[in-house]
Amino acid sequence: MVVFSAASEEDAEACIQSPAVESALDRSYPVRRALEALLVPLVALVLAAGAFSLFLLFLEKSPVDFFALVSRGAFGSWFSFQNTLQRAAPLLLTALCVALPAHLGLVVIGGEGAVVLGGLAGAAVALPLLGAPPLIVQLAMGLAGVMAGAAWIGLAGWLRARRGINETISSLLLAYVALAVFNHIVEGPLRDPLSLNKPSTAPIGDANMLATLPGTDVHPGLAFGIIACLAFSVLIYRTSFGFSCRVTGGNIRAAQLQGLPVARLIVIACALGGVCAGLAGVIEVAAVHGNANASLAAGYGYSGILIAFLARHNPLAIMPMALLVGGITASGGLVQRRLNVPDATVLVLQGMIFLSILTSETFYGRMRWFQPRRTV
Repeated sequence: MVVFSAASEEDAEACIQSPAVESALDRSYPVRRALEALLVPLVALVLAAGAFSLFLLFLEKSPVDFFALVSRGAFGSWFSFQNTLQRAAPLLLTALCVALPAHLGLVVIGGEGAVVLGGLAGAAVALPLLGAPPLIVQLAMGLAGVMAGAAWIGLAGWLRARRGINETISSLLLAYVALAVFNHIVEGPLRDPLSLNKPSTAPIGDANMLATLPGTDVHPGLAFGIIACLAFSVLIYRTSFGFSCRVTGGNIRAAQLQGLPVARLIVIACALGGVCAGLAGVIEVAAVHGNANASLAAGYGYSGILIAFLARHNPLAIMPMALLVGGITASGGLVQRRLNVPDATVLVLQGMIFLSILTSETFYGRMRWFQPRRTV
């Protein structure tokens, strides 16, 4: 009896001292954890800005002037702010293409391929339906675009789940295949004979173009992106499917032992990410370009990687991060004219931000002040 009591006391003490119980007993821990999630990327952004300032000084340019021009070009007027929103709209969706599979521990970086194939599929479906009511054409375009994106990114998920092929490599290689297929079709079977210098498909028609949001010059892709972020936030954090995804991402072996359909979860999550990227592509066709052309490959899929990591794959945090990256991109022309630097200079800034954010990931959970505190 004495031995049993001693063992029970030891078990109870070990349980109390476990990190999970300590975090439950420490009432201030959720606040400190939220501060950690806010401060770490903020410090990473500051360090990236400092490193980029040194780069500008090496070019004999003023960092103060650069960041002032970025602020002005992104948010300085109603026109510039609308331009930022326009750039941020597809980034919301392409970031979700990365963020959703990330909750299962996957790193999918092939969203660019889903964007161009989604836009191409939408344009290809619209051409035979040009005489139909605009709503029918737009719905058909949207359905074709999301199916193309889901199939392409879902393929990377299937290769990972069924064949064990690394999804990072497969999705990136599939993106290059998608771009090759896109170029072949746009410059070949579906090329409009009237598109001379810039090959493209035939126009979908002004009647089938998406109207702008009321009171703005911003296309409805922004609304679709915001709705998608809200919907997927609920899906990930408020449903059994999202809980299963997070369990799988935390420990895939434990998820398999619990009987979770890991392979199916991987394919579904990747396909949902592809739906978002494909929708971004078809909206670019139906709201901006009016046809499928090389402008669809604008790097939205790659910028979405940066945004997803900035937001730590939280769908709600993707919205402000997309606005930030969209503003940096929108200000590129103004920076080029005023500072006489290449327009791609803002891409250097984005690259430094990405490297800084990746480095900052190593600091989560390592700073003592943010850890759960033992209670007596």
